[in-house]
Amino acid sequence: MSRKDRLSKFEDLITDLLANSPDDKLTREQIISVLRLESNKEIKRLDKSLNRLANKNVISRKDNYVLLGDKKQNNNNRSSSDIIEGRMDVSARGTGYVITDSLEDDVKVTSRDMETALKGDRVRVKITGSAKRGGQPKGKVLEMIERGKDFYVGTLRKVSKENYIIETDSKSAHTNFFVLPDFVNGATDGDKVVFKLENWVHPKALPEARITSILGKSGSNDANILSILAENDMVAEFPKEVEEYADQIPLEIPEEECQRRRDLRSENIFTIDPEDAKDFDDALSIERLDNGNYYLGVHIADVTHYLTPKSALDEEAYNRGTSVYLVDRVIPMLPEVLSNGVCSLRPNEDKLTYSCFMEISPTGKLVDYSIEETAIHSKQRFTYEEAQAIVDGKDHKLADEVNLAAELAKVLLTKRFKEGAIDFDNPEPKFVLDDEGTPLKVVVKKRIFAHRLIEECMLMANKTVASHVENLRKQSGKKRSKDLFPFFYRVHDKPDIEKLQGVAEQVKPIGINFEADDNISPKKINNLLKKVENTSLEYIVNGLTLRAMAKAEYSPDNIGHFGLGFKHYAHFTSPIRRYPDVLVHRLLKGYNAGAKVYTHKQLKKDGEHCSERERLAVDAERDSIKLKQVEFLSSRQGQVFDGVISGVMERGVFVTLNDIFCEGMVRISDLKGDYYVYNADRHALVGRKSGKQFQLGDEIKVHVKSTDLEKRQIDFGLARK
Repeated sequence: MSRKDRLSKFEDLITDLLANSPDDKLTREQIISVLRLESNKEIKRLDKSLNRLANKNVISRKDNYVLLGDKKQNNNNRSSSDIIEGRMDVSARGTGYVITDSLEDDVKVTSRDMETALKGDRVRVKITGSAKRGGQPKGKVLEMIERGKDFYVGTLRKVSKENYIIETDSKSAHTNFFVLPDFVNGATDGDKVVFKLENWVHPKALPEARITSILGKSGSNDANILSILAENDMVAEFPKEVEEYADQIPLEIPEEECQRRRDLRSENIFTIDPEDAKDFDDALSIERLDNGNYYLGVHIADVTHYLTPKSALDEEAYNRGTSVYLVDRVIPMLPEVLSNGVCSLRPNEDKLTYSCFMEISPTGKLVDYSIEETAIHSKQRFTYEEAQAIVDGKDHKLADEVNLAAELAKVLLTKRFKEGAIDFDNPEPKFVLDDEGTPLKVVVKKRIFAHRLIEECMLMANKTVASHVENLRKQSGKKRSKDLFPFFYRVHDKPDIEKLQGVAEQVKPIGINFEADDNISPKKINNLLKKVENTSLEYIVNGLTLRAMAKAEYSPDNIGHFGLGFKHYAHFTSPIRRYPDVLVHRLLKGYNAGAKVYTHKQLKKDGEHCSERERLAVDAERDSIKLKQVEFLSSRQGQVFDGVISGVMERGVFVTLNDIFCEGMVRISDLKGDYYVYNADRHALVGRKSGKQFQLGDEIKVHVKSTDLEKRQIDFGLARK
């Protein structure tokens, strides 16, 4: 390339830089910083290019350099039917995919056409490759409309005396950032940090970051866990003003408030929760009526009594959306003074509750109900194991109540599955950690009937309050009664038929016939799950089927709950840890008082927000489990484990280890002794010479080959026989 060509290319870079500058102007020092020019030779080239552009009246030079003419306007005012808006996702390789409602397929954007867009950003894209030929549409980013993240996470690296970069975590952003010394904020080389995007004026330059907090040294337990939160747009600490607001809430309940409510403080009310729980959302009371019916009371912490709408506390709870349960800690939705104190239904303390009372027949039919503000005084805090011991015959002063609740739960469970609920039962790993958070042991959480007991009572209450609003609409007798009584449902759409057909294809080669068509029903799915019950395939097929199901969401548009088989369902029972339950309580209280507190439009927006926050929380919880699984196996390299092939693809097989349920991959390059190819019909890797195959559900012995904490990946090798 000639000297003239090099200068011309540099001039194009400068004009692009000025055209994309948010302030339409840049100083010489800013241009040097953005382009990361360090040598005198590079800076001399810049000065020559600036002079040439100024002499040609392309730019003006005074205190700042400004682009003349209408280039920037022309860049931003493109009009075409092929221009769409959407949300940017970025693969591990740096390729962008714009997700939009207007097209069936995502728009693929190469790294050179992403401009300054990052993962999660809302962008305007021009379609450059036609989707009419059946291929995936291709596009180029024209404009970044809105940043999708407030902060990012990565590891600070010092590259020279005054130069720093941040190597971003792959889930956070696809590019590294540079940091000026003034913006390092006390961080040192090797620190895992949270940072904000300060400026990014050109895609060929690194974006500029400002570090906001230090999570710890990269690789430490705190840094690893807190970075998982940051990757998923979460922080652990509450803002100072929120903590101060919460601290001012009175701990004592005025007697007149208890008297205003239905006073249940003398009744036998109890809680059943995990052994390590502190945020007790729900309590039970139960008796058998003279007519033989059950009278069940589900008493829920009255969080809305303390959570004033639009207050700093309420806005923080809304932004968080949910509590997050990581392997070694809980990140609560509400400050601890509320979640574990004022609102928590601790034993032997007066508490304010919102209760759903249900009269239920011996066959499980709801006969009558009421929803009331109450005051309770829990007589007993049971763990699941303690409640199970009573169900199994152990004596206790509340044994009659616990056993009656168990009797009712069995009735409700039988009725629910008879009417079409799907019975997913996937194992959950639990880690025994030392004081530094290092996993010493992995055990599987044991599921006992006491869990079912609580679940069935909560499901019944959630179903009842949702049906209550439907009853209000019917009673109003008005044509547009749905608009008069907007509500916040927990909805679950029918599964994606193509995904279920994919499951059917995967299980067919192993002798399981599953018909996935437009007439799919919970009964058909249950029949599939029954076929693999108590076999090595049980958890694999459960997992495959679960991934094919639609995701449950929050919405004011009621489409029912496919998985549970309910026409009307809402979340009412956990307002300490779920904001949707707070909204449901406010709606119910409002309708009871003859007031409308939310519009359908507002609830639509809230549903999208709460559903997204829930998805992020689930991702964070899964990431923390995967992190501990990788840590656990990192110290066991070379050790042999029994497992089952849980997935097959062209580049290898996934193996889930028995008992500890860690999943890793045996790469096709590690399958020695033959050349293996992927057989799509069999969903197996098959050896060309030997015919040996690796197929879904096969039992297999593997050794731990390698682990990667940063990527949270486990690689296995075949164990020698």
